[in-house]
Amino acid sequence: MKLINASTADHLIDWARRMLGGSPAHIQAAALPWRMADTGPEILLVTSRQTGRWILPKGWPDAGESLTRCAEREAFEEAGIRGRASRNDIGSYFYGKASPSGLIRRCEVFVFPLEHSETKKNWPEMSVRHRRWLKPNEAAKRVAEPALAELIAEFTVNPRESAA
Repeated sequence: MKLINASTADHLIDWARRMLGGSPAHIQAAALPWRMADTGPEILLVTSRQTGRWILPKGWPDAGESLTRCAEREAFEEAGIRGRASRNDIGSYFYGKASPSGLIRRCEVFVFPLEHSETKKNWPEMSVRHRRWLKPNEAAKRVAEPALAELIAEFTVNPRESAA
């Protein structure tokens, strides 16, 4: 029997780190691109540039940029899709981002549903990434972070309500 989910555990660990004098996590925004297919909702994942792992399009907000706008921008740059991101995130997850020096930065990624409206044939990172539409259960299995897998699974129960 699971007492707490992965997201709750990650947040407790982050809280404890801060209480013990650790630095707060760096903030990123991710798009959770989705569309309604004939067989139900689908989630778009992209590959990371370095390792080829399946991830959501995500990145650092520019100065003065909202996290929602950042999620929309990253969806276009990394996956070549357009859509409108929800103003509200559906949760967050943590991961360790390796810097070129080898230092690992702890990042908290806020996830914003983005309903797909357009797919571009050419996009800024098309030469370094692959994209794939997947059924929610398959998308959840392919991401490495358990808390992200839970967010995907919870979101796809009713995507339009979750994205509101």
